[in-house]
Amino acid sequence: MIKALLGITQEPFSRQVSSLLPQQQSMMDMIKVHASQGGFSVIVGEPGVGKSVLREHIEKLNQEREFVVASCTRTLHTYTQIIRQLAESFKIEPSEKQLEKELIQTAFHHARDRKTVFTVIDEAHLLDMSVLKKLRLLFDRFPKNHNLILLGQRDLFYFLSMTVNRDVKSRITYSQTLLPLNDNDLKGFIVNELAKVKLGANCYNEDATELICRSAQGNLRLCRNLCYASLLEAAREGKKIVSLTHVNNVLIQPHWRSHEELIKQQAQ
Repeated sequence: MIKALLGITQEPFSRQVSSLLPQQQSMMDMIKVHASQGGFSVIVGEPGVGKSVLREHIEKLNQEREFVVASCTRTLHTYTQIIRQLAESFKIEPSEKQLEKELIQTAFHHARDRKTVFTVIDEAHLLDMSVLKKLRLLFDRFPKNHNLILLGQRDLFYFLSMTVNRDVKSRITYSQTLLPLNDNDLKGFIVNELAKVKLGANCYNEDATELICRSAQGNLRLCRNLCYASLLEAAREGKKIVSLTHVNNVLIQPHWRSHEELIKQQAQ
C-alpha cells in the first residue's frame, strides 16, 4: 500500500536497512579495538534503544574475511545448551562431551588464520550467573584476539556488581550504556530513514514529527514503529503527507497507552 501510493520500491523504516547511529558506531569501533587484546565488553540499555541493531551489525562482520562472529540470542538455557548454540554459530557439530574442546580448537584455528573472533551473547541479563561464570572460564581459554560481548538491560550491571560476581566483573575491559536519543537525534533518524527510500523529510509535517519524537521518549524502536504505523494510516486515506491526525490515530491504540491511562479508562 505504502509503496504503491508513494511510488517507491522499498518501504521506509525497515529493519533490514538499519544503519548505526553515532553512539552505536562509537561502541562498534571500541569493540573492534578491544578484540585485539582479549576483550570482554558489556553493553547495556533499556529495551528499544538500539542493542539489537548493534548486535546485527556485529554479526555482519562475518561477511568480512578477517572476522568470525558466533552469536547466542537464546539465553534462558543451561550452560550446555548455550555453548551448543555457539557451536552451531561456528558451524561445527561436536558431541556433547567434546563441545568445549572443539569450541576452543575452532577459536585457535581462526586465530592461526589471523582472524579476530567475536562471541556475542544477547539478552545477557537473563543469564544465570552460574552459567556466566562457566562461560567466563571457557572464554579464558580462547586466543587473545577474541572479544566476548554481552548485550543486555541495566539489570546486568546490578548482577555483576554483586560481591559474589566480582571475579567476572573484574575481567570487563570495556562497558557502555546505550542512552535514549534526544529529539534532534530522532528527527535525524527519521530523515535518514526516509532518504534511504528516496522520500523527502516533508513526508511528515512538522507537528506530526514533533508528536512522534515526544511520544517515543528517546526510544528508537518506538520511534520506528510509530513512524511506520502513522505512515500506514496516511496511506489508508490516500494521503502522501503524515499529519498530526494520523499520528494520533495510532497513539489511541491500547498498546501505546500508559499503564496509568489504561486504568483510568477502565474506571470510566
